[in-house]
Amino acid sequence: MSAVPEEKINSQPVLVADQLSKHYTVRRGLFGHAQVNALNGVSFALGQGKTLAVVGESGSGKSTLARQLTMIETPSVGVLTIDGERVERFGSQVPPELRRRVQMVFQNPFASLNPRKTIAQTLDEPLAINTGLGRDERAVKVAEAMRVVGLRPEHARRYPHMFSGGQRQRIAIARAMIVDPRIVVADEPVSALDVSIQAQILNLFMDLQQRYQVSFVFISHNLSVVEHVADEVLVMYFGRVAELGDKRLVLSRPRHPYTRSLLSATPALRASDRRLQVRLSGELPSPLNPPSGCSFHPRCPMAIERCRREEPELREVDGRKVACHRAEETEG
Repeated sequence: MSAVPEEKINSQPVLVADQLSKHYTVRRGLFGHAQVNALNGVSFALGQGKTLAVVGESGSGKSTLARQLTMIETPSVGVLTIDGERVERFGSQVPPELRRRVQMVFQNPFASLNPRKTIAQTLDEPLAINTGLGRDERAVKVAEAMRVVGLRPEHARRYPHMFSGGQRQRIAIARAMIVDPRIVVADEPVSALDVSIQAQILNLFMDLQQRYQVSFVFISHNLSVVEHVADEVLVMYFGRVAELGDKRLVLSRPRHPYTRSLLSATPALRASDRRLQVRLSGELPSPLNPPSGCSFHPRCPMAIERCRREEPELREVDGRKVACHRAEETEG
């Protein structure tokens, strides 16, 4: 874990997703098959030392996107570029060096840690696999990684079940950061934690980003969390991008009705922070029977006949990208 000097910060994107799509074939009945489009044409660019927050309901495609970005799965269509390297050209044989540049922090740290290994062994394993460091050198890096995330030296000999949820997530973060990644994909990393612990973990993410200039893709359904950590926000619905832009624009002046509904559903303690309620009827449509036109139109309070017939393009509106035919009418 080595800090990046200010003068070495690259202005070029460290990750570019271009029309990423993921299709699955599922069985229907005894002999039939159907295609499920879990991800449809998602595009964005992530700069060094920046955070992109991906938000949306369960089933909107957030975790499917995470699996493409971490190269756990191969996109059906589209191009993923990491540090200028097009991942598709490697096929299924992605070099370990490229995989090392993208690490992941999972929602449930206890499930992602090996219960039979001590914390020192857990942190040593990625170094042994991905680097040529000797045992003593790895031990130094393990001790440094633990110190950086707020763990004490005596924790090294303990097992995951001996820690609290917040401490386990610190261990998971240390494991992701110990190989000096360029990008960390965090999939709901604080949703299973108490509110007070959430704030500590979020502050840790921000401290690590400032120190090492690592880029984050932060997946969450909690817009209060997103407002705290993000530079840009990508709102997903039914596997597509509904709205994408600077955090301040998207959260203060949402242009897509779905973004407005997510914001209105976010709890607020102060009356001044509460928004006009936008109530949605129904649930996400079935991926086996997607609606025609705009996928959001069955639930949208602003839907018109054009929405039922024509799928909206992702276009520039008021300084951000929006996939809505009536985006110019939705300021608020």
